[in-house]
Amino acid sequence: MKLTDEEILDYHKGGKIATDLRTRCETQKDLSIAYSPGVAVPCQVIEKNPSAAYKYTAKGNLVAVISDGTAVLGLGDIGALASKPVMEGKVVLFKKFAHIDGVDLEVDETDPKKFVDICAAISPSFGGINLEDIKAPKCFEIEKELQKRVDIPIMHDDQHGTAIIATAALMNGAELVNKDLKDLKVVISGAGASAMTCAKMFKQLGVTKIFMCDSKGVINHKREDLNEYKKEFVIETDVDNLKDAMVDADVFLGLSVGGTVSKDMVASMGKEPMIFALANPTPEIMPEEVLEVRDDAIIATGRSDYPNQINNVLGFPYIFRGALDVEAKKITEGMKMAAAKALAELAKQPIPYYVKAAYNDMDLEYGKTHIIPKPFNKELLVYISSAVAGAAVEEGVSPIKDFDIEAYRKQLRDCAYLDSHENDDTHVKS
Repeated sequence: MKLTDEEILDYHKGGKIATDLRTRCETQKDLSIAYSPGVAVPCQVIEKNPSAAYKYTAKGNLVAVISDGTAVLGLGDIGALASKPVMEGKVVLFKKFAHIDGVDLEVDETDPKKFVDICAAISPSFGGINLEDIKAPKCFEIEKELQKRVDIPIMHDDQHGTAIIATAALMNGAELVNKDLKDLKVVISGAGASAMTCAKMFKQLGVTKIFMCDSKGVINHKREDLNEYKKEFVIETDVDNLKDAMVDADVFLGLSVGGTVSKDMVASMGKEPMIFALANPTPEIMPEEVLEVRDDAIIATGRSDYPNQINNVLGFPYIFRGALDVEAKKITEGMKMAAAKALAELAKQPIPYYVKAAYNDMDLEYGKTHIIPKPFNKELLVYISSAVAGAAVEEGVSPIKDFDIEAYRKQLRDCAYLDSHENDDTHVKS
């Protein structure tokens, strides 16, 4: 697919999002209820019982997408204002895939403490906050400190979204090649927020041999230049570089830059390797190059024009949907792992006809070229959101009691398959 700059700019002209009304405002009576004097009634109810805001305002279906513009896609530190098209795009995906309303907020403040103060101050307006494109390592501090101060879910999607999808891919990939997770040798190129969070989730699955590489080489016991975050991933080894680390590796996870991996490195990997080359738009190694030296590999990228796209859109809309619907106070590690397991499970289910048609592949089925679901599979809403909501209730971060997960799954499925125009006013609520 070739797109011109003119086509792209024309699509974005005027912005991609707008405000719509869920209630009528056509008469004097409507106006009196919507604003003064009638609006005082729900205000007083909420004053007495703050949780009533989920019932009488849009809070329960509203997410803020917030960025400081310091780590935007492959563009780097382009500033808050220049990041706005990306944040608007994130709002589009929330609405399209999970029927969640969003507001993009580009905050022109790079001091972490001040940034947290700003986000905390505006948090009462929202049911959740999606932090986006914030440079590491300050993104860790911001997410952690902000979650301490507010009682709504906070998630830095660049970290957790990628980790959740990659974890699902790893589970299914290992199953397909009959390898035990605890025996895997995993090599990670990149040591930023996404890489570290992926490594943490892999460890939760039982993976112990993780060779993480930054721009200076393998993060091993000989390094004396490591910050507090990298020290967690120190491995006892004399291997110093990515090339040597790749020898006999079972898994390569790339979260760095294009062209980092050579065909010789891939050839040196173990039997039936998993190669998740996620740098965008140019992967660490192109799938065609892998296939030139290996016919037994499972290959994934971050691109939509190749099989096995590890894309955050498979996660964040549905994770927030589930969290919002049970009024979760935060997103726990258990909720994230529940999302990963649900995603892995869905990939094994029969693939709907409409998905096969969308990708012009009637033979599409679970296997090496389909280890994770396609983004247009409507069952994502059902599987992931229900898993996240159920985990939130089970872990006690939701006030919902006697949660009927089967009824909720039915509600989600009804919502997923409604006509797109009907979905404009649909708000799933348990």
